[in-house]
Amino acid sequence: MAATIKIQYYRSMICTPKAHKRIVTALGLKTLHRTVEKPDTPAFRGMVLKVPHLLRIVE
Repeated sequence: MAATIKIQYYRSMICTPKAHKRIVTALGLKTLHRTVEKPDTPAFRGMVLKVPHLLRIVE
């Protein structure tokens, strides 16, 4: 079975650049404190690392 990571959206994206907003919505996160489960690939890890002030990886 492939490894997955849980990504949580915990800070509002008000007053952030449009690129940051697009990253958050591309991950499937729409409202605060939501968690999604994505495959643990370098692409998804890179998306989270672009906006560490908005997202966190839940262990």
